[in-house]
Amino acid sequence: MIKVENLRVNYGSIEAVRGISFDVPDGGISTLIGANGAGKSTTLKAICGLIKPASGEILFNGESIGGKDTVAIVSKGISLVPEGRKIFADLTVLENLKIGAYLRKDSLKDDIDWVYSLFPRLEERHWQLGGTLSGGEQQMLAVGRALMSRPKLLMMDEPSLGLAPLIVSDIFSIIKEINSKGVTILLVEQNANMALKTADVGYVMETGEITLSGSGQSLLENDAVRAAYLGT
Repeated sequence: MIKVENLRVNYGSIEAVRGISFDVPDGGISTLIGANGAGKSTTLKAICGLIKPASGEILFNGESIGGKDTVAIVSKGISLVPEGRKIFADLTVLENLKIGAYLRKDSLKDDIDWVYSLFPRLEERHWQLGGTLSGGEQQMLAVGRALMSRPKLLMMDEPSLGLAPLIVSDIFSIIKEINSKGVTILLVEQNANMALKTADVGYVMETGEITLSGSGQSLLENDAVRAAYLGT
């Protein structure tokens, strides 16, 4: 679904992503793992048009999208759950969800019902302001908002960050359920253990480069990965 070829992204004179290439298979879960500052979030931002690449190519279902406007990229079927959730604190849960569908002109009822089935707590709090939700509830809302655009590819940037272990487990269960409905997922995570257990394909990023790749299971069993990211 996504093919990245020799992608380079700069912040001024700093090269944050250094010529990486990787694929995101259609229908599966792929993950980018690595330490903070490795270039994972920058890669997602380049794919969805928030940052313009310095060079390289990004293909979505065979079409070049590198450097295109973010609205055009969303309209093609790509959605991002950003790091830090970035919900609208002064809007209600329901209003946040509707904003996720801002490009759509059709009925939203079925999609809102689906989000509520994934996250019953959001239905219970649908008139509550986003800023008054707990951290876990805000993460649920950020995921639900992204789903409202009916993405073919859902990209998630650190969905477990700052959450209690029980909530993290719930979030990863939901990721699998979303994927089972045909949504391809690209996951950026510092929680390498959970990410690799969940993903079909994994890539390890270090200082802007991809240094290892393979199935999630093979990376879980890799001694270098275990030593660097799993603490074993």
